[in-house]
Amino acid sequence: MRKIDIGKGEILASAVSLGCMRMAKLTEKEANIMINTALEEGIDFFDHADIYGAGKSEEIFANAIGMTPGIREKMLLQSKCGIRSASFDFSKEHILEAVDGSLKRLKTDYLDVLLLHRPDALVEPEEVAEAFTILHSSGKVRYFGVSNETPLQIELLTKYLNQKLLINQLQFSVMHTSMIDSGITMNMKWPSTVDRDGGILDYCRLKDITIQAWSPFQYGMFEGVFLDNDKFPELNKTINEIAVKYGVKNTAVAVAWILRHPAKMQVVVGTMNPQRLRDTCKATNFELTRQEWYDIYLAAGNKLP
Repeated sequence: MRKIDIGKGEILASAVSLGCMRMAKLTEKEANIMINTALEEGIDFFDHADIYGAGKSEEIFANAIGMTPGIREKMLLQSKCGIRSASFDFSKEHILEAVDGSLKRLKTDYLDVLLLHRPDALVEPEEVAEAFTILHSSGKVRYFGVSNETPLQIELLTKYLNQKLLINQLQFSVMHTSMIDSGITMNMKWPSTVDRDGGILDYCRLKDITIQAWSPFQYGMFEGVFLDNDKFPELNKTINEIAVKYGVKNTAVAVAWILRHPAKMQVVVGTMNPQRLRDTCKATNFELTRQEWYDIYLAAGNKLP
């Protein structure tokens, strides 16, 4: 498994992370197989959130692996907080309570990373700063980041924070490419030219913030997967031809397309199928050529000026 440098020197972690959103649907035996498959494949980074399965995903994860200090040392655990049932909440009180809840469910004394889960329109950055300082000084959280935030939202937070934000978790796949489209088609009167992301990709590269790409196989938000989908014949034809060339499955090519970008993203894969995860992890064994990367981008329905 290829390693990536998260935050430019702060954390060395697997290029593929296991997203545990769907783990609440597994039995503890199934979850144990899934987690051990990830570890066997060289995945050491596991992505959680307090809302995944209303906390059940974190509970099953810890119970399934039989969390002990020895096991805990083999993995990097990330969780997210801030989403409530019908609102977002970045208040100091909620952040502190949410972290304590995740620590209890995960049966650990600390999180390697805490992310703020989607922007809170009512955020008071001074409160976030207070919460982060308490969590960091107490040893409950080692590093911090955000999810789905714009450059100016990050700038507002960093004005008050004592800790560096290492990560921004963003939706990105060959069928969700808005944060590169506007740059490629700059100065054209095309829909793709509209900057929907505030230049977040280049901003993160400038600030040494690692992008975690979520939903690498989805189109839309959660409309479905694009692989083996008759709606996208040209894309699947191109991906499958490249998969044959490298002797891998189409999931590996889809992830390799993300990893080929020089931003050096980490890909969050949410499958709960052990074999599918093994197949996907082969994405780190090869690198797409520049032409192959563009061929896939164009096959997805994008165009170049």
